[in-house]
Amino acid sequence: MKKERHVLVIFPHPDDEAFGVSGTISTYIEMGVPVTYACLTLGEMGRNLGNPPFANRETLPLIRKQELQKAVASMGLTDLRMMGLRDKTIEFEDDEKMVKLVADLIEETNPSLVISFYPGLSVHPDHDATARAVVRAIRRMPDSARPTLYTIAFANNTAEVLGEPDIIHNVEAAADKKIATLNSHASQTVWMMRDMEKRLAEKDPEALKWLHTERFYTYDWNNDFE
Repeated sequence: MKKERHVLVIFPHPDDEAFGVSGTISTYIEMGVPVTYACLTLGEMGRNLGNPPFANRETLPLIRKQELQKAVASMGLTDLRMMGLRDKTIEFEDDEKMVKLVADLIEETNPSLVISFYPGLSVHPDHDATARAVVRAIRRMPDSARPTLYTIAFANNTAEVLGEPDIIHNVEAAADKKIATLNSHASQTVWMMRDMEKRLAEKDPEALKWLHTERFYTYDWNNDFE
């Protein structure tokens, strides 16, 4: 991983950062690279309310906000932006409003690297809508001023469309922070993490690969996703 000037991470939900980016974020911070995380919603429409339930629709936003704050602390991240949009409505927001939101963040933070989802290959409508706004905002910038864009894609046809990821980060040194970040989002991850930590204790090769590597696609500006 090269030392970036500033990294801007843009995702729609608390916990989006935890699964495939938290090791990368932690590593950049350990390198002395400033990282800003813009989380667009509080994930208030998350399906997991506990069993037995520990939350309801009114209390879940506060719980997920606290989990998000705990997660960023686990990564060592201090610049968290909670953007105040509503979960499961990003796809219905005005396109120009979303592009301006991203453009304003880029203008303020002047990142050399932006990390988000890949449009059309990120499964959830909020993921894809966020990705579209990020791509549109950066595409409008002069070529010489554009930050690099690393994207996450995990739709079933990703390999068919994009091939293999061209950026692979070894984040083994940040493994403990990655696990702590995932555990911070307990309302959404507790059941998954119980199984994952068991597999890690058993040295399961796929679990270790998932923990120690994070994979990205560099966005190709010759591609017209629209």
